[in-house]
Amino acid sequence: MSQSQVATSKRASEKPARGKQDAPSARNAGLAADNPRVAHALTWGAIPIGLITLFIALTYSGTALSVLLGDPGVVTRYGLPISRWVHDVSFSVTLGSLIFLCAIIPRTTRPQRSTRPAGSTDGGEFTKAFNRLILVGSVAAIVWTFAAMATLVLSYSDAAALPVTADTSFTNGIFDYMLNFDFGRSWVVVVALAITTSTIMFAARSANALGWAAGAAGVALVPLALLGHAAGGDDHWGAVNSIGLHLLGVVAWGGGLVALAVVAGLLGGPQKNITGADTNPSAAEVLQRFSHLAGASFFLVALSGVAAGAIRVHTLDQLFGTQYGWFLIIKAVLSILLGFLGLIHRANIIPRLRNGDLTARKAAWLIIGVEVAIMSAVAAIAVVLARTQPPVSTAPPEVMSPARRLSGYELPPELTMSSWATVWRFDWLWVAIIVFLAIAYGRWARRVHAKGGHWDWWRTLSFYVGLASLFYITSGPIAVYGVNLFSMHMVDHMALTMVAPFFLVVGSPIALALKAIPARRDGTRGPREWTLVFLHSKWAKGVTNPIVAAVNFTASIVIFYSTDLMWFSMKYHLGHEFMNFHFLLTGYVLAVNMIGLDPLPHRAPYFVRLVILLITMIFHAFYATSIMGTDVLIQPDWFGNQGREWGPSAIEDQRIGAGVMWGIGEVPTLMLAVGVAVGWSRSEERIARRDERVAERTGNRELRDYNEMLQQLQGDQAQGLEEARRAARIRAGLPVDGLPEDDTPRA
Repeated sequence: MSQSQVATSKRASEKPARGKQDAPSARNAGLAADNPRVAHALTWGAIPIGLITLFIALTYSGTALSVLLGDPGVVTRYGLPISRWVHDVSFSVTLGSLIFLCAIIPRTTRPQRSTRPAGSTDGGEFTKAFNRLILVGSVAAIVWTFAAMATLVLSYSDAAALPVTADTSFTNGIFDYMLNFDFGRSWVVVVALAITTSTIMFAARSANALGWAAGAAGVALVPLALLGHAAGGDDHWGAVNSIGLHLLGVVAWGGGLVALAVVAGLLGGPQKNITGADTNPSAAEVLQRFSHLAGASFFLVALSGVAAGAIRVHTLDQLFGTQYGWFLIIKAVLSILLGFLGLIHRANIIPRLRNGDLTARKAAWLIIGVEVAIMSAVAAIAVVLARTQPPVSTAPPEVMSPARRLSGYELPPELTMSSWATVWRFDWLWVAIIVFLAIAYGRWARRVHAKGGHWDWWRTLSFYVGLASLFYITSGPIAVYGVNLFSMHMVDHMALTMVAPFFLVVGSPIALALKAIPARRDGTRGPREWTLVFLHSKWAKGVTNPIVAAVNFTASIVIFYSTDLMWFSMKYHLGHEFMNFHFLLTGYVLAVNMIGLDPLPHRAPYFVRLVILLITMIFHAFYATSIMGTDVLIQPDWFGNQGREWGPSAIEDQRIGAGVMWGIGEVPTLMLAVGVAVGWSRSEERIARRDERVAERTGNRELRDYNEMLQQLQGDQAQGLEEARRAARIRAGLPVDGLPEDDTPRA
């Protein structure tokens, strides 16, 4: 029989088996659902679907129609929303590809064990999925760069109501827009980050380099969030946070879908793990990892969308009686539909893939098809929604109070005892972080207990107390009044630095995560691997050094209150959030050096820790006393011009704040000192118990050897004395033998 006949008969024998394997799939999901051609058509048709949706929404809203006054021209009217849609889609594809490259798909065909902690596991060649995805991601980054440049130019044309031309006046206007206007500066930052990301993706292939590229792309969410809400509107900070969280969820979700579509045909190939065994993680494992990402993104998009919508729409009439409200409803319905379709698909498809009822390629396309098309339409509606005037005006009022002019918020009511429980302004960024940490910590603790491990209940309680205190500090009256009162600002600062970190450190979240999250065996870097990379980095070793941590802790206070950094943190939202992160991390690093269970590259001896705490206490007392005794108001243009008619004067309030710094700063420091002392005592007890166990195991061999050594030294000493005595008697001419030992020679 010829080779062609053998191959033909082999294919004929395989057909019934393959048809039999696909029969459960057809019965469960239907013939049309299991046919990837429909999914292919919907996926690659996402671009025209998005453009058609964009055109319909622009026509319905009227935002692309010509106006009599201030018309920038047809190029800008239609070009700006199109360029923004291209920008958003390409940005999503770039970041989604980087997420897949950094944490979801295997990099190489034969990964190996790392030769150093958190080192590279690359072995063999790059996988086909990796090569294809990094090519698509690099091209998307280039498109993102040019789309950002086009949006920058067209946004100036729209703001200045000037058609796009090559005139010198138009060019000079663009440079002025880029340098002196917040929107222009934000787009310049986006362009710079896009260039940085695309350069790294074309120039490097290492896991660390791609991690830096993902970080640069992620930072671009900050200026994009700032572009999404006018600074003069009510609750500008809350709106920016909700928009930023919404963008993060949409970009990770939509970009991940496109990345999955890119590698869908390459998920079924054979693969090696780090032990050399044959495995196939690039099918069910990749889909499971993306499922976790998509699920978290869905809830983030839903909750942040509700928060952002509540800021712009206050009544049902505004929701159902305006174009903005109807666009918001359509976007919400499509997002919810998208989320539930994804959850249903993943709950059905991944188990079938693990059971062998579906091929990897077919399973991936079943997840991708409809979702990509709907996501493209949602992105188009979001672009139009951003250009539609909301019912609640984002323009500043014509007459503003001094507090509103300075901070963007009206002066809160007089601070009373009830205000500590009734005055709130939610910081949605920190709300999201706290909810994420609460869920993650609970899952990790349950996983440890499920594996038969042990985790102290009081550590869990302490961590949740720390999260509750962090929520109260960032969203409660401390944050609200901290913008207007120096004393409350000092409470905010000290609580972020000393109170919340103490409870969080006792909870030891990093140690719990490393204990609960299993190590990956396919060469990819998950949360555990990236955490270890960070802990072993040179930057982490330098920052977590106990001496550096103490200097950073004390110097930050002086620099912050002695420079305009304090004004920057109160005037600008970005500065405010940077202050929160900096002081929380500064306090956490110092506390974890003192009493933490989390792993650190360097950990000082207990005596050195007590000395560091003593110096910190002395510094707090000295600096607080210096503020208390001065008559010079810190940031007088801010705290002296609030227009406040209640409470103490600005200078008296500053002295109260100095007392707060002394009091709140000393109490947690004493608590840390007690914790260090207790840890020192327990360390000595552990050493003693360890020595006892060693002695029992070896039968006190070390003690016997030590006693024998002492006896030998004593014998050697006695022998030396006897020889010296004999030599002295010989020199004196006395007989050596026959005399008592206490006889002394005489002249």
